[in-house]
Amino acid sequence: MAATTRPLILGILAEGESYGYAIIQSVKQLSDGQLKWADGMLYPVLHKLEKDKLIQARWQPTDGKKMRKYYSITEEGLAALQEEKQQWQFAYQLMAKALQLGPQT
Repeated sequence: MAATTRPLILGILAEGESYGYAIIQSVKQLSDGQLKWADGMLYPVLHKLEKDKLIQARWQPTDGKKMRKYYSITEEGLAALQEEKQQWQFAYQLMAKALQLGPQT
């Protein structure tokens, strides 16, 4: 599942700006509750994506006191997402063919 982290985050952010907890909830909802990411798993990936300039972040106050970090996808991130989509489509087609080649039971 680790290989799905990057494209999932980029795909979520391609839909619009979001913050950590909301991204975690989006993944949970998209997977019908099958994937439950923790903060400790998400934030290192967000930091890596930001370092690679695939996403950008900005701080914004919430309810007047607390600051929340919002993430958005960059042009480089959109290009990377398209590449990820092509790779995943190829992998899916390859697996579909490979699984049909096995013995029929």
